[in-house]
Amino acid sequence: MFKQSVYWRSVMSQQLVRRELEVVDLVRVRASTDGREAYVAWAGALYSMVPGESQRHLFNIVGMNVGRCLDNQDGSWSLVSREVTYYTDIQTGEILRTWHNPWTDELLPVVHVANNPVQIYLKGKLPATVANHVTTFSFDVFLDYPNPLAGDARFLEYSPDSHYKAAEFLKLTVPTEALLQPETPFIANVAFSWNRLGPWLPWMKMGTRAGQLVYSACGSRVEGFAALPQVLQDEISARLPLYRHAPRLKLSQRNMTSWVYFKRHFKAYLRGDIFPVPELVSA
Repeated sequence: MFKQSVYWRSVMSQQLVRRELEVVDLVRVRASTDGREAYVAWAGALYSMVPGESQRHLFNIVGMNVGRCLDNQDGSWSLVSREVTYYTDIQTGEILRTWHNPWTDELLPVVHVANNPVQIYLKGKLPATVANHVTTFSFDVFLDYPNPLAGDARFLEYSPDSHYKAAEFLKLTVPTEALLQPETPFIANVAFSWNRLGPWLPWMKMGTRAGQLVYSACGSRVEGFAALPQVLQDEISARLPLYRHAPRLKLSQRNMTSWVYFKRHFKAYLRGDIFPVPELVSA
C-alpha cells in the first residue's frame, strides 16, 4: 500500500502524464470488483454529414447501460451488460416513433437501440492520462467487419454495403484521488464522453446515398435505476423490464448490434411496430 501511494502521489505532482494502469482500476471505474451492477446514463445529439450539404442535427439521443464485471480468476475480467438508446425529438425531447426522411420524403418507423447483451473481455494494462486531479481512460475503437445485412436482397434499400465500418471514441474520467483507494470496490464519481462516426442506420432506408452519421454524447455513472432519466425508467418498466438489471453471468450469445437487431425484427419494422420490441424477464 505504501509503495502504491507513493507512486500515485508522485503522479499527481506532475501536470500531464500518460500511464498504463491495471485492468482492476478500470473495473472499479466501469462497475465494481465485488460483482454489483452499475448504471451509466448519457445524452447527446446525432448529426448527418453529406457531401455538398451542411450538417443536419437529426435527433437527440438518451440512453443507459447496466452492467457488472465478473472476475475470471486469471487476471482478466468480463463486463456483461445491456443497453438502450432512444432517438428523441430535438424540440420536445419526446421519443420518436416515426421519422420523416428529408432526403427520400418517406415516413419510417424508428428502431431504437436495444442491445442485449453487450460483453467485453478486459485484460492487461490499459491506457490513461493523469492530469493532476483527474485521470482519463481513453479508447479509440475502429470497427470493420462483414455487414450482417449484406447479400440479402431484402436489405438493398437499407444497408447494401458489404462491410460495416465505424469508429468510436470513449473517454472515462475519474478523480485521481479515488484511484488511491484500491480497497474500495468501485468509484462512484465517473464522467464520460462518447463520439462515433458511422454509416446510415438501416431503418433510415438510405440505400447507397452518400453520407455518414456523427454521434456526440456525454454522461456519468448514476446511483441506480431510480437515478436514470425518467423517460428511460418509464420505457424500461413498461416495455423492457429485462434491461432493469445486468446479466449475472457471461451469456453464450454474441453481442447484439443495431444491424443484427434490424435483421431479427425486420418484419416488425415493415409492419410499423413500436420499437424497441418488448423484452420480458424470463420466468
